[in-house]
Amino acid sequence: MKLQSVRLRWLKMRMREPFETSFGREQDKDVVVVEVRSRAGAAGFAECVAMSDPLYNEETADTAWLMLKKYFVPRVLALSFQSLEDVRAVSRALAPFKGNRMAKAAIEMAVWDAWANESGQPLPGLLGGVRDEIPVGISVGIQPDIPTLLKKIEGYVAQGFARVKVKVKPGWDLEPLAAIRRAFPDLPLMADANSAYRLADADHLRRFDAFGLTMIEQPLAYDDLLDHATLQRQLQTPICLDESIHTAEDARKAIEAGACRVINIKVGRVGGFAEAVAIHDVARAHGVPVWCGGMLETGIGRLHNIALTALPGFTLPGDTAPSARYFDEDVIDPPVEFLRPGVLAVPPLAGVAERVRRDRLAKWSVAEEEIGGD
Repeated sequence: MKLQSVRLRWLKMRMREPFETSFGREQDKDVVVVEVRSRAGAAGFAECVAMSDPLYNEETADTAWLMLKKYFVPRVLALSFQSLEDVRAVSRALAPFKGNRMAKAAIEMAVWDAWANESGQPLPGLLGGVRDEIPVGISVGIQPDIPTLLKKIEGYVAQGFARVKVKVKPGWDLEPLAAIRRAFPDLPLMADANSAYRLADADHLRRFDAFGLTMIEQPLAYDDLLDHATLQRQLQTPICLDESIHTAEDARKAIEAGACRVINIKVGRVGGFAEAVAIHDVARAHGVPVWCGGMLETGIGRLHNIALTALPGFTLPGDTAPSARYFDEDVIDPPVEFLRPGVLAVPPLAGVAERVRRDRLAKWSVAEEEIGGD
């Protein structure tokens, strides 16, 4: 496979409701969509999950657009792909450029998607997937008050979600968690701190043990392993690392240091499918469960998350909720929907192009640029 061109689209999309975490609130979403075209006419899509502001990590939609246009797309257009190993090597071709993993992931995943499309092979199988359906949980942002939180969770439980994750921060943690446990004593429940605490808060965080959480996600600094290892020794609740894990080597070091007992793999955060699979393999070899986190993706990203979650080491419900959780209208058709309550099908798609609605991309696009195409 040889690529002919790459089209970048910048979408502005309105989510159904604001989503609030310990670091900010988001409703108007910037989405950079990458479409690659092969000389044989195959199409591959992916989306960049970088936020509008550098709050989750240092990347933004602006920086991703620049890095893709100036560096990553020209490098990938110069490559040729004779085998799946060549597709896996995209991440190595981009390795000399430091950081910017979300932008790298967007072009890398689009190449995987195009390879699936041109070869006629389902993307989940190319990645090593073995499942045809997956359980899913739901992520609940910080709410204005506890009654509102409980009402939302009641609705999600009624829909059959396999577990509930709630965002926490200092001042919004013990009281809402206690209220949830009183209302839903048997609910699989986890808390996500998005780096809102410090090791000096260990005594406070030990109080989370009373709630029987499946895990507490990224309680300490976004770039830390050492303090997480110290904290994990003081907690009964398993720590799950998110922002701290960028590579398979990070995963190995975290596991060997005892910094976590669970890993959240976000394919955008780690630079693409190849590194996500490598992290999965390291965790599985060490007996550490993984799950797939979400970044408020459109249907393009959701289909890619579902494909990744079909791998055997993804033993915990992920965050890939149906499209209607976040958007009134998605960029794909049909949208991601439950196969049955709490379960999504893993569609055997040879890339996502057949589901992408180009008219909707055009409707929400505020900028567009094609690179290559001679």
